[in-house]
Amino acid sequence: MMTRRAFSSALAAASIGTLMPRLVSAQNRPAARNVVLVHGLFADGSCWSDVIARLQAAGLNATSVQNPLTTLDAAVAEAKRVLARQDGPTVLVGHSFSGMIVTEAGIDPKVSAVVYVAARAPDAGEDYAALAKKFPAPPASAGIVFGGDEGRLTEAAFLRDFAADLPEARARVLYAVQEPFHKTLLTGKTTHAAWRSKPSFYAVSTEDRTIDPDLERFMAKRMGATTIEVKASHLSLLSHPQEIADLILQAAGRT
Repeated sequence: MMTRRAFSSALAAASIGTLMPRLVSAQNRPAARNVVLVHGLFADGSCWSDVIARLQAAGLNATSVQNPLTTLDAAVAEAKRVLARQDGPTVLVGHSFSGMIVTEAGIDPKVSAVVYVAARAPDAGEDYAALAKKFPAPPASAGIVFGGDEGRLTEAAFLRDFAADLPEARARVLYAVQEPFHKTLLTGKTTHAAWRSKPSFYAVSTEDRTIDPDLERFMAKRMGATTIEVKASHLSLLSHPQEIADLILQAAGRT
């Protein structure tokens, strides 16, 4: 577990050599009209619906990827297929586990900026599990159950640790449609780090019980991201869709 002093030192060290290049590239990036959104574990593409409605109202073309949750390679390939259909500069957005996908697929030339929503943001080749162990274990990890190769969150963990700030009736519906993930998905490592070359944005969930908030802050600081903090559970994209949409609009050069 990382101490407060060690955490502060790590944040300072992580920011060295990362912030200025992205500030320069952010000033020069073209405005985007497309947004591709990728969901994480325990969810499906519909989890972006409230954000999508706001992006469409702002005149953006939004597409939610149906992440297969089988292997990292398969998930990245699906995101790339959706990116290939876009007709110009595109903001690539990931929630939770799909930050891995954004980090890998975000090097695509069409991607003008990457956005992480309470998401993993590893460096190229980094062992994310080892990085996460430097911070307190999030409560949700104890609620994962497996049936063969497939993992899911228990209903109690889903309501308490994943969707705590949503109305219980809505959270129960989301629990019922959660997409199981394969164990092999968690063994993949990124080979690229898009945030090292693309303008980066990060939404920290301050009440997160699925990824430790200080780990989120560390990753956001390391990438030199434009960062907001949202008083939300892991599902800020559903409990605070306007704040998340506003961050994406900023990444698209629309504010």
